[in-house]
Amino acid sequence: MIELEDVPELIDPVMVCAFEGWNDAGDAASTAVSHLDDTWGGKVFAALDAEDYYDFQVNRPTVWLDGGVRRITWPTTRLSVVRVTEPKPRDLVIVRGIEPSMRWRSFCNELLGFAHELGVELVVILGALLGDTPHTRPVPVSGVTSDAALARTLDLEESRYEGPTGIVGVLQEACAHAGVPAVTLWAAVPHYVAQPPNPKATLALLNKLEDLLDLRIPPGDLTEDSRAWQLGVDQLAAEDSEVAEYVQQLEEAQDTAELPEASGDAIAREFERYLRRRDNLGPTGEKPYAGHATAERPEPAREDEAKDAGAPEDAGSDDTEGDSPADEEK
Repeated sequence: MIELEDVPELIDPVMVCAFEGWNDAGDAASTAVSHLDDTWGGKVFAALDAEDYYDFQVNRPTVWLDGGVRRITWPTTRLSVVRVTEPKPRDLVIVRGIEPSMRWRSFCNELLGFAHELGVELVVILGALLGDTPHTRPVPVSGVTSDAALARTLDLEESRYEGPTGIVGVLQEACAHAGVPAVTLWAAVPHYVAQPPNPKATLALLNKLEDLLDLRIPPGDLTEDSRAWQLGVDQLAAEDSEVAEYVQQLEEAQDTAELPEASGDAIAREFERYLRRRDNLGPTGEKPYAGHATAERPEPAREDEAKDAGAPEDAGSDDTEGDSPADEEK
């Protein structure tokens, strides 16, 4: 582990993690934590030693020029801190990285060491999988945990998945064995448009995180990017009759299976989110400074796994190793 700066004193900290790779369909999860970091100006205070966890022939370093000086950026996992001020001050410890190539247990233990030092009260892991979900419908996001008491308290699914897993599943179980409350949020990405980015899935994960932690997360450009993404996929589907027919079949299946989405509870949740976001705008509707409510500035799952967490069944993968991201654990 390489400590870059002293660890700050935190307020009610929650650790939010996401990892590029097998558990990150459409880059939805990694983009979500990047949005948190960028929105509130995250300050990196530590990084894990890349030599301990990464195969550089799999995740290669990059060379870049810094004022004429050549430098190398090594693939690793970094920790930063952001302070959220709405509705009340709270710190998020952001863990951004790549799924490690080796020593997963040591990797998780090191992250849990940070969580213990910082007094983290909850670990939230973000993931995205490929599923049989139409791009025209709201992105399904399921919350799962290995803690039965936490599942009851937060109205989450208790994970019963058995099978191959990625670093997301390993970290969640490491938290459970260490007695650290942990939740994983999974977004289902349409398998027929798996290529990144997927701003609609990213926004869905952030909305779910808002509800879970009672935060106000400014969406920035994600709302408009999501509309543009859906419009682009609509146009592509319209040019291929087979794809258009398949999307229609997915829509009909989901509309039949998920009628509760139109329930009074679902409508109430959406209205509450609208009110929170309206309150987070300035008097002229301008976007506020990150974390401030004033306008001072212009501005991949197996079928059994998917059923366990309430996500759609998976239908494919573009994983380079031949494994399906649909096998990711929830």
